[in-house]
Amino acid sequence: MPTRSDAAALLEEWVESDALRRHMYAVEAAVRHYARMMGEDEELWGLAGLLHDLDWERHPDEHPQIGVAHLRELGYPEEVVHAVEAHGYPDRSDVVPETPLDRVLYACDELSGLIYACCLVRPNGIDDLKPKSVVKKMKDKAFAAGVHREAVHRGIELIGLPRAQHIQNVIDGLRTVADVLEVRAEDQAARRARRARGG
Repeated sequence: MPTRSDAAALLEEWVESDALRRHMYAVEAAVRHYARMMGEDEELWGLAGLLHDLDWERHPDEHPQIGVAHLRELGYPEEVVHAVEAHGYPDRSDVVPETPLDRVLYACDELSGLIYACCLVRPNGIDDLKPKSVVKKMKDKAFAAGVHREAVHRGIELIGLPRAQHIQNVIDGLRTVADVLEVRAEDQAARRARRARGG
């Protein structure tokens, strides 16, 4: 099975956008958090989270099919490949999220993007972020407009947990990579200082 190092190298090769890389690392962290909670294989699940948007930048119109085919060629486990394909349901894939990994990846994807966006507009970033703040922003259609609200709601249904609990779980997952995502209070302070300097 390809290792996490292999997957990270593949991501670096295929994805140039820092924002997309951060998103993929965020989703990996959220999916890994769920794997730990559910007693699943954290390394295996992490691969799906890390590589789910592998082809988004190069082949947006064929996402996730190009990435899925490439992961199969490279020998990634079918459980990982299936989850990557299912995360595009129903707009980009006919593969229904069925397995626990499918459901978790789907439920963490768009919500991770929303939570990340919430962190960027808070003085303390992720440090004191609560689910109620995320819910408030989720209702504001103008905020993080690229986040597919329908997919967030569908993900909450798929995960089978109360909305606030699922949001808290994803926040907890993202906190494990807060330094990579640059969403802590000190990161926000540094951003404010750069803006003040006109940088």
